[in-house]
Amino acid sequence: MLLKFQKNIAEHFPDCVTQKTLLAVSAGIDSMVLADLFLKSNLKFGIAHCNFNLRANDSDQDQIFVNQYCTARNIPFFTTRFDTKTFAKDSKLSTQVAARKLRYTYFYELLDKENFTHIATAHHIDDSIETFFINLARGTGIAGLTGIPLTNDKIIRPLFNFTKKEIENYAQEHQLTWREDASNATNAYVRNKIRHHLTPILQELNPSFSEAFQQTIKNLQQAQSLIDDASAMVYKQIVTDTTDYKKINIELLQKLPNYRAYLYQWLQPLGFTAWEDIYNLPTAETGKVVYAEHYQILKNRSELIVAPKKLPPMEQYEFKKDTLDVNFHIKLLFCKVATTFHCTNKTIFVDDEKLSETLVIRTWKAGDIFYPLGMNGSSKKVSKFFKDEKLSRIEKENTWLLCSGTEIVWIVGMRQDERFKVSNTTKTIVQIDLVE
Repeated sequence: MLLKFQKNIAEHFPDCVTQKTLLAVSAGIDSMVLADLFLKSNLKFGIAHCNFNLRANDSDQDQIFVNQYCTARNIPFFTTRFDTKTFAKDSKLSTQVAARKLRYTYFYELLDKENFTHIATAHHIDDSIETFFINLARGTGIAGLTGIPLTNDKIIRPLFNFTKKEIENYAQEHQLTWREDASNATNAYVRNKIRHHLTPILQELNPSFSEAFQQTIKNLQQAQSLIDDASAMVYKQIVTDTTDYKKINIELLQKLPNYRAYLYQWLQPLGFTAWEDIYNLPTAETGKVVYAEHYQILKNRSELIVAPKKLPPMEQYEFKKDTLDVNFHIKLLFCKVATTFHCTNKTIFVDDEKLSETLVIRTWKAGDIFYPLGMNGSSKKVSKFFKDEKLSRIEKENTWLLCSGTEIVWIVGMRQDERFKVSNTTKTIVQIDLVE
């Protein structure tokens, strides 16, 4: 097993040979074997342990056990304690999800603070099998059936091709010590039910089930790779990306014989789950919206618009007119110039003397009126301007106004106000650029 582990490191995680790795160690058999393999391979590493305070004295004994293990071997040791139940309640999360969130937040903090390059966890084949069936039971696409990934951002899994049995045999052969988590023996969690009841049946049906499962995962990963390639190619053809939202061309989308599959690929990572509602959006009435936790997708005429949910109304942002660089949801650059050239949606020129000392960036509100440049001094409601420009609700929400006092200087990125334009009597010209 040691040789197989070292081969994994060399082939898949070569940075571990020269850089420091942070090992997530719980005190259980899997993570203690991972620590022993790193130690016997002479790799540079430290150990992090989280005390979730979920098992009374047992949680404290786990922490003491890992601490003593590190002390005896001069391994850098990092630990912390969490009030997991309170955090789960306040965050409206399950205990397991809350613990995972706390754990990885802490690990990433250590990564930056202590100059580790990766976080290594002790996930193995049996963990991947359990994840496969959990996702299968919940309903998922191919991506959800490809097992636990080998790497995920800076998280690596060096035991990815070892079975639980191999890990247990190694621990016994090398007389390692570890602590048993009593909760692993219960059927309180879905993962434990699969581990105790389903996996043994599959292994009884096929003694080589673990090997067969690994081959199935490889096949699914290859299929997912083909899907990703096709999805990316089609995405470029029919989706327009902007800073604030994505626009999907419905006409081009519906020409695809399997457009639902593409919508799933593009929207599932954003947390959407109401698939039948989403699949019906291309033929729905304009204004129909489907929501995910953090995103929304809107049918707007010939487009589907995907955008983050609108944040609660924010206070307007005020700044002095001599400010050179403003970054508030949008980025504006101000500079004084000697002459003007043609205005665009992204660049305007204004008379400095017509600007108040304090400028404001804000979203539009009902009743806003401005004087569009080029309309000979005629006023227009901002809402009417938006309607003429055929802006969707989401586009309106993401449009900002630059104001001087109560007067609109610029519907940013769209139209300048006539009142602030440069004239023959202008002494100082200010150029304002929208940077994207």
